[in-house]
Amino acid sequence: MAYNAALQAATAALAASGYQTEKGDHHFRTMQSLELTIGADSKLVVKLDALRKKRSFNIYKHEGSVSDSELKEMIATASKLRRDVEKWLRQSHPEFV
Repeated sequence: MAYNAALQAATAALAASGYQTEKGDHHFRTMQSLELTIGADSKLVVKLDALRKKRSFNIYKHEGSVSDSELKEMIATASKLRRDVEKWLRQSHPEFV
């Protein structure tokens, strides 16, 4: 759920910028767009990509492979991203807030 919250925040930033991704590699491209939409730090994008890969592995290959610390990290990362996107929306696109 935390990963999906981060994905939705990134999708909101992308949509507010007037873009959407194509179906192929949707999650990857949406997370990568954060550097261009909200000016996210590349370290955040790298972290989100690692979490995306972990989520994909967990869903498709090995259910239950997320540790408590990884879960806490994802929740913290998603929460920070949501705050960052909300701040960016208020500054750049107040009509969407």
